Amino acid sequence: MKKIWLNLPIWNKKAVTTALESGIDAIMTTKELVSKVRQLGRITVIAPSSGDLKIPTDVDIRVIKNKKDEQEAARVLRKKIVVVRTTDWSIIPLENLIAAAGETLYTFARTYKDVKLAAEILETGVAGIVLETTDPAIIKKSVSFITSLSAMKFNLKTLRITKVTTIGIGDRVCVDTCSNLTGSQGMLVGNSSKGMFLVHAENIDNPYVAARPFRINAGAVHAYFHAPGGTTRYLGELKSGDPVLITDHTGKSITAYVGRSKVEKRPLLVVDAVEVRSKMPCSIVLQNAETIRLTTPKGEPISVVQLRCGSKVLGYVEKQARHFGIAIDETIVEQ
Repeated sequence: MKKIWLNLPIWNKKAVTTALESGIDAIMTTKELVSKVRQLGRITVIAPSSGDLKIPTDVDIRVIKNKKDEQEAARVLRKKIVVVRTTDWSIIPLENLIAAAGETLYTFARTYKDVKLAAEILETGVAGIVLETTDPAIIKKSVSFITSLSAMKFNLKTLRITKVTTIGIGDRVCVDTCSNLTGSQGMLVGNSSKGMFLVHAENIDNPYVAARPFRINAGAVHAYFHAPGGTTRYLGELKSGDPVLITDHTGKSITAYVGRSKVEKRPLLVVDAVEVRSKMPCSIVLQNAETIRLTTPKGEPISVVQLRCGSKVLGYVEKQARHFGIAIDETIVEQ
């Protein structure tokens, strides 16, 4: 995930508050301004001696004027984060440094155009941007752009329902996020990490209960769900403040945060399906209630009580198994 920081050599309260409200990752400043920044909000501060990350111990700043400067920066990149400044905004030194050790390479940028260019050099771009501006519009636009680059995109597939079976009482997890979810947004959940269903948010009005647009009644405690960073976790592990991936019917995913995770005993059912093309089997255990919905290929909600053999819903399948949430090439049978 690319990071974006704000460089603050001179105090500017408006710039700091805009950065904090936009979701910037950190603020680089002088040791004299560290306390002022921290008074406005909790944020990672990069500064000499008193920062969360210290200059130059954890973060080094380098000016690239010639090939010798570039080579020295490449050497330091292997040990710590390096923020480079190219005197003529030439992308050639950045290309060379990305090839050397791009995962710790940051660069300064003054305009949105500079931010976009640095983030896309050699397709992968630098690992982070340090904004040198106090313009609220540039700060907001730049943070939004860098955040969008970190959004995951799933290639969702059509699943055909083969069986729906009611079972007894079990513990299910209701995930109340800190965001109001819209349209077809929900969570990818399944009994196996190889096959997950797009469980629709409770953002639909119905005669039985008012819509809860922040809520996903996601499934039983044992189920896997997709988390940010390409990993999976168990629903039963979720607690307040944890990040979760919110996905819509196009596969676009954003990160939301758990406000509350409610585990309650409810009547359950098992939904079995196969991916239409590969015939890979998938299953999920959900609460048996009209308000629990999966998502059709058109992005429309469909209640679990309306599911029939042959009904089609959206899901995500992968060939790799998972070990502690990390994809691995190993034979694992889950049934």
